[in-house]
Amino acid sequence: MDGHQFNAIFLGGRGGTNPGQFRLHSGGLQWKKQGGGKEIVVNKSEIVSLTWMKVPRAYQLGVRRKDGVFYKFIGFKEQDVGTLNSFIQKNIGATPNEKQLSVSGQNSGAVDIDGNMLTFMVGNKQAFEVSLADVSQTQLQGKTDVYLEFHVDDTTGANEKDSLMDLSFHVPTTNTQFVGDENRPPAQVLLDRVKEVADVGSSEEPVVTFEGISILTPRGRYSIELYLSFLRIQGQANDFKIQYASVVRLFLLPKSNQPHTFVVITLDPPIRKGQTLYPHIVIQFETETVVERELTLSEEQLASKYKDRLDQSYKGLIHEVFTKILRGLSGSKVTRPGSFRSAQDGYAVKSSLKAEDGLLYPLEKGFFFLPKPPTLILHDEIDYMEFERHGAGGSSVSSHYFDLLVRLKSEQEHLFRNIQRNEYHNLFNFISGKGLKIHNLGEVQTTAGVAAVLQNTDDSTVDPYLEDLKNQAGDESDEEDEDFVADKDDSGSPTDDSDEEQSDASDSGGEKKEKMPKKDATSVKPSSSKRKMKDGDEEGSKKRPKKKKDPNAPKRGMTAFMFFSNADRENIKKSNPGLSFTEVGKALGEKWKKMSAEEKEPYEAMARADSKRYREQMDGYKRGAATKADSGNDSD
Repeated sequence: MDGHQFNAIFLGGRGGTNPGQFRLHSGGLQWKKQGGGKEIVVNKSEIVSLTWMKVPRAYQLGVRRKDGVFYKFIGFKEQDVGTLNSFIQKNIGATPNEKQLSVSGQNSGAVDIDGNMLTFMVGNKQAFEVSLADVSQTQLQGKTDVYLEFHVDDTTGANEKDSLMDLSFHVPTTNTQFVGDENRPPAQVLLDRVKEVADVGSSEEPVVTFEGISILTPRGRYSIELYLSFLRIQGQANDFKIQYASVVRLFLLPKSNQPHTFVVITLDPPIRKGQTLYPHIVIQFETETVVERELTLSEEQLASKYKDRLDQSYKGLIHEVFTKILRGLSGSKVTRPGSFRSAQDGYAVKSSLKAEDGLLYPLEKGFFFLPKPPTLILHDEIDYMEFERHGAGGSSVSSHYFDLLVRLKSEQEHLFRNIQRNEYHNLFNFISGKGLKIHNLGEVQTTAGVAAVLQNTDDSTVDPYLEDLKNQAGDESDEEDEDFVADKDDSGSPTDDSDEEQSDASDSGGEKKEKMPKKDATSVKPSSSKRKMKDGDEEGSKKRPKKKKDPNAPKRGMTAFMFFSNADRENIKKSNPGLSFTEVGKALGEKWKKMSAEEKEPYEAMARADSKRYREQMDGYKRGAATKADSGNDSD
């Protein structure tokens, strides 16, 4: 392999941490966020200096570019330092310096400004450093104090308990590092140096504004202002400020059967509202609305910083104009619909998740459920998928629908319910084409193996449900949006990031389900005698006897919400003695929605353990059932 690869954490602005893969090669270095998304590429010719620093439990590698940008990567072991030093000297042509960290706690020292980094030194050791690109305001207090105020970013602190808000440096008039005069004291000299690099004044006027925009998550009608380094979402009750560095990816997805289009801004870290985290901002635009916008950027800014990324003015559909401007300012990639088409030639299928109706978008590298709860699942995170159908063999309305269970490698499960039966073949072909595993009647198989079974045309294996599905697939009239024409540069862009929701907050209910069958009878002519009785036949008026559930069958695993409900139901009853059973369930659901991920984790752990118990017991139960069948013992 050309180079070295390590697991490393990228230290973002003001201490934000992102785990990922760090690769050093002969052409430079590359870091990519775990799960996809943010990517940092520094070519060999752009590197000015590299530094090592011993930090608690690891080593930190600092990389400075020619334009002054400084990156910090942490997570290297002591034995990695020597190996990488030899490789860097041989292939990059640089010798990494070593810095020491000051742990004395002294607050008297010197300030060093190098590129966009301000470092506070105690002796010859570093006490701390901050990125001046995060500074929003600066001012001189008196003649000796320099005050720095940092961007108030609503994503900052979503993963950390504390965040840096401001700093103040006392620079006495006798300071010899920043030499001044009677009219310009040393503190003013330091302030002027900071202003040369700091992002000061960018918040005075937005580049462009969109008024009265409908946002579904967090719900409300907002004004969206796009600035040079951040965006602001202002509503009557809420005001969010988001740095572009937190924007991982943009999604532009047409909404089914309605004249609206979703634009989703995926964030890492997410914004926080109370105890609720929002990793996805779901915006809903009216598809046919045409707008015209003029950017408040100078010709110099467009020619230098935003060349080939932004134009002076835009005119077109509102969702396209908004996405193009935000992409140009933030540098984020845009994901549009990929190759999947529904039965009505749309880009999504209707389904339900956690008792919420929405649309499931099969994308090139993941699945996205919108609008609520917005759930992004990458293909790489999926362990297997399973088709389940309702009312097997019966004539109930539920037989017109099936469910899709997605189990992640982390053992978390997402159940997408009530998908119309005419979408089965489209979804199956898409999933099999992506090489994802399908859990079929208790066996995890690759899609190649399942496809072989589905192509079996033996009459003895014909499933009457699929026969009926084939003949009636065209009867449904659940129309999707008209065809969506994507830009050639973004069509089918892969999905790169995700931040999943917690496990289902409600169970699948009391509906009887059966896994979608192995056998596909698409090549077998339907037999009407298998679907209905002849006229005048007395048996035709009799209902098909319902198969009894085996009392010895293992009990299905409970969800995290069910464990939480069992634990907290009595507390709700005691606090509200007048509530009915239904009202207690509603109160539990509301409380569950407001809980943080940390508060839900104990119940998630119990759900994972119970799911494992069910699988193990089910394996034993199936082996026992097979033994009984061999001995001629009918379980019915």
